[in-house]
Amino acid sequence: MKKIFTLLLIIFLIYSCAKKEEKKILSNGSEKINSAAVEGDWIVLSFPAEPETLNPIIASDAYESRVNSYIMESLLERDKETLELKPLLADTYYISENKLEYTFVIKKGIKWHNEIDFTVDDIIYSFERIKDTKVFAPHLRNYYQDVESAEKIDTYTVRFKCKKKYFLQLDFLGGLPIVCKKVFDNGEDFNKHSAGRHPIGTGPYIFEEWKTGEKIVLKKNPNYWGEKKYLNKIIIKIITDSTATLQMLKRGDIDLTGLEPIQWIQETKSKSFNENFIKLEYFLQNYNFIGWNSKKIFFNDKRVRWAMTHLLDRQQILDEIYYGYGVLTTGPFYVFSDAYDSTLKPIEYDIEKAKKLLEESGWRDTNNNGILDKNGVEFRFEFLIVSGSRIAEQIATILKENLKRVGIEMIIRQLEWATFLNRIDNREFDAVILGWSMGIESDPYQLWHSSLANEKNSSNFVSFANKEADKIIEQAREEFDKEKRNALYRKFHRIIYDEQPYTFLFCPKALGAVHKRFQNVKTYKIRPGYDITEWWVPLNLQKYK
Repeated sequence: MKKIFTLLLIIFLIYSCAKKEEKKILSNGSEKINSAAVEGDWIVLSFPAEPETLNPIIASDAYESRVNSYIMESLLERDKETLELKPLLADTYYISENKLEYTFVIKKGIKWHNEIDFTVDDIIYSFERIKDTKVFAPHLRNYYQDVESAEKIDTYTVRFKCKKKYFLQLDFLGGLPIVCKKVFDNGEDFNKHSAGRHPIGTGPYIFEEWKTGEKIVLKKNPNYWGEKKYLNKIIIKIITDSTATLQMLKRGDIDLTGLEPIQWIQETKSKSFNENFIKLEYFLQNYNFIGWNSKKIFFNDKRVRWAMTHLLDRQQILDEIYYGYGVLTTGPFYVFSDAYDSTLKPIEYDIEKAKKLLEESGWRDTNNNGILDKNGVEFRFEFLIVSGSRIAEQIATILKENLKRVGIEMIIRQLEWATFLNRIDNREFDAVILGWSMGIESDPYQLWHSSLANEKNSSNFVSFANKEADKIIEQAREEFDKEKRNALYRKFHRIIYDEQPYTFLFCPKALGAVHKRFQNVKTYKIRPGYDITEWWVPLNLQKYK
C-alpha cells in the first residue's frame, strides 16, 4: 500500500469522536475459523463523497488517497505494527551522514498495470511534476522545496540532493507519489490528464471502472509483484446520505462503512446487527475545526475569531450530539501527542464575552435593525458545509442560533464535495467546517506558513500569516531532536491558540462496522485504521463468486 505523508482533507466528523487515547485491536472472531486464508469474494464499502481525481500528485483529500492506496505505491511504506519506515518499491536506501543526500535502489522486475517497466525515470518525472509550479500540488510542493535535484545514477538507482536538512525528508522522499511517465508525458495538461480518471499503478489492485456519482471498482492484480492479496474486488459505492448508508449495510448491499455517533449508540445495538457485524472503534491522528477566512472583513480581527469560539458551546455538542464521545482540542496537533500543549484550556462558551469582543472590534448595531455592522457592512456571512453530513448541519444550526442572539446572521450553505472543495481552493468562502488528518509525525508548514497564504489550491485557505509562527515552523523543520522540536511546536500551538484562525473542535474517534464473514480484521494507528488487503473470507461464507 502506498504511504500518504501529507495532511489530508476530510469531510467533517464522518466517523465520530473519542473518549480515550487507546483502544485494543479488534478482530471479527477469526480465531474461531480453523481453515487457512483463501482467495475469493469481494468487499463493498461506502464513501460519503466522491474523489475529484485519482492523479496522486494533485489529489489532496482522504477519499482520493484511499482509492490510490490500493492502486499506487511509493518507495517506502510505514509498517502498520511498528510504525517504522520500510522498503516497498525500493529494494534499499542510503542516507548521507550530513542528511543532505538520499539514495534509493528500486526493485527489479516491477511493472505498471499496463505492463510497462517501472524505472527510475518514473520517479524523476513525478518529482519534477511536484516541483513544477504549474501543477496543482502546493500541498505537496512545500515538503520538497529544499530538495534541489533528483539524479539518475543508473536504471535502478536515484539520488536526491537537498540544500537543507529536514527531519521528515526520508518520509516524503520515500512517500513520493509516483506516476508512469510514459502514460502522463503525452502532451496532455497534467492537471486535467485523462489518467486522473483511469489511474495506472504498480499496486495490488487494478483500476477497472468509475461510474460518476455511483461507484469505483478495483480488481485484484493477478501479476502483483508483492505479497498475495485475497479479495478479488474492492467496490467503493458513493453514498452521500449516512442514513441510507446504514440501511444498505443492514440490507447487505455494502460490507463496510463508517458510523455516526447516534448510529453507533442507538441504531446498531440490536441482537441481529451484532450477530452479523463487527463494530470497529479506534483513534487516528486528526482533528476537526471551523475555519475563518481572514481575508474577509468579518474575520480579519482576532477578537472576532475569539468571539466566534466563545459563541459555540462545544461541550454541549459533545454531550448531546456525540453522547459524550469526544475530546475537545485547542490547537493544530494530535491531542495525545507530545507536540500538543495540554496546558492550554478550551475556550469557554460565553455569550457576554463574545458581545464585548465584537463591540471592541467595532461591530455595533448602528441603525437598530438587529444586525451588527461596521464601516457600512452588515455582519452577514455564509457558512459552508458538505451535503449529507448530519453532524455538520447540527453544529452549524447551533452556531447560527447563538450568532443570532448577538446580532450576526449566518447563512448555511450545503454543497456537494467537489463544489465544496472548489470553493475552498479558490478562497470563495467566509467560513467552513472541516477536518484534517495528519501523519505519524506532523509538520505544520502546509497549513500555516505565510508563503502559502495567498496561493490558490493550498491548504492555508484561511490565509493565516504570522512572522513568529513562520520562524518556528522553519526552525522545527531542521531540528532532529524530537524533544526540542516538540518544545518548538508547543510554542507554535500557543500562537495559533492566541490568533484563533480556526475554532478547534474535537479529536475524532473513528467508528464503523464490517460484516463478520471477513477474517483477520485488525485496527491500526495509521489511516484509514485498517487494511482490507489483509482480509479474507472462508470459502463457505463467500458471497460474490
